[in-house]
Amino acid sequence: MNLYNTMSRAVEEFSPLNGKKVGLYTCGPTVYNYAHIGNYRAYIFEDILRRVLTFAGYDVTQVMNLTDVDDKTIRGAIEAGVSLDDYTRTYKDAFFDDLKTLRIEPAEHYPAATGHVPEMIALIERLFENGVAYQSDDGSVYFNVSAYDDYGKLAHLDMAGLQAGARVAQDEYDKENVADFALWKAWDEADGDVAWESPWGRGRPGWHIECSAMSMKYLGESFDIHTGGVDNIFPHHENEIAQAQAATGKPFVQSWLHCEHLRVEGKKMAKSLCNFFTLRDLLEKGYTGREIRYLLLSAHYRQELNFTLSALDAARTALGRLDEFRTRLTENAEGDGGALPEWAAVGRDGFRAGVEDDLGMPNSLAALFDMVHKGNRALDAGEVDAAGAAAALAVLDEMDGVLALKPEAAAAGPDDAVQALLDERAAARSEKRWADSDRIRDELAAIGWEVRDTPEGQKLRSLS
Repeated sequence: MNLYNTMSRAVEEFSPLNGKKVGLYTCGPTVYNYAHIGNYRAYIFEDILRRVLTFAGYDVTQVMNLTDVDDKTIRGAIEAGVSLDDYTRTYKDAFFDDLKTLRIEPAEHYPAATGHVPEMIALIERLFENGVAYQSDDGSVYFNVSAYDDYGKLAHLDMAGLQAGARVAQDEYDKENVADFALWKAWDEADGDVAWESPWGRGRPGWHIECSAMSMKYLGESFDIHTGGVDNIFPHHENEIAQAQAATGKPFVQSWLHCEHLRVEGKKMAKSLCNFFTLRDLLEKGYTGREIRYLLLSAHYRQELNFTLSALDAARTALGRLDEFRTRLTENAEGDGGALPEWAAVGRDGFRAGVEDDLGMPNSLAALFDMVHKGNRALDAGEVDAAGAAAALAVLDEMDGVLALKPEAAAAGPDDAVQALLDERAAARSEKRWADSDRIRDELAAIGWEVRDTPEGQKLRSLS
């Protein structure tokens, strides 16, 4: 399979360092608030990457960090008047709930920064030994950018104007602020009771050292893939590379993958523009995690995604087509499968070609829906026998190993309350009370059920 490497700015054939085993590090949340849909665009891209690697036959070990100590988390805890652990726990729990809602596969490791401070201190000590770290007058420790020749290669920075000795203490900054960055921050009053003892005095780690230390602990000093959003390229990932390679003398990461930003109604997402959505905001509007997932994975990860509520409505329609096709195949299928119909074979091959070419989801989805269209025509014409339907259904399941869009089985069917609403709607339609019929349809949609009117009567479908 081929992947675009941010370091080389080229699509390259992927070849793991250790046979079929893949080490994957994905930048996780800073747990100072509820994650928004822009964050989840990145996490779903990383989930698709993980699933495609598995689909291609690789054995993946994924690490996703939890940043629970940095400028934002400390400031939030102090403003809330609670401990750092109590403050971040709320958002950690919410994050894991959101992962389940969006059907994101669990990583093998979720290291929290506060649980790995000794590893960070040990890494900083190696940087001192190698002559690229120094302590400032205030007690903080900085990385000496001018002492590391390869700095700036990931972000393609022009280092000609670098001011030797200039420092930046904050965790996040722009390219214009290229300077020595903090590895260890000496304690001050703004940190409250957040501090650890170190060889350089009380303080806390800088943000960038966290990922270098934790990725190498779980994946080794050199590993296959590191991902994040394009906003992570500089300074965060550039600094990770510098810290790791200056300490070990080894290549840090083989392939760097970054996903583009998400925009809302064509604009940058911002609370001031009233276009800022968390997952909870969208669920309260009646959309499901499955619909949100579909929309977030539908664009190529290296293209900006324009998020709109009308696009979510279109996602619901697209999923309805998939679900109806799956139902038709299921109703016609018998046995373990026979000869695969040509339209299903073409769809399978097109889907695989798409995902293995730099996670080309638009092409893969096009192949899938072309298969649905041709499969429905074949079913209408009576050209699909029971064995062929079973074989096509197996292909659909194989694709869903990447997409994770299959509706959850409702073994017991709708509960009594849902059935009561359905019966009430049937009565309203028989009495031509169309406004009541529409109202009940909307009530059912709000609790996760779509009702369609067919010549055989009402058909109910779970939206979850």
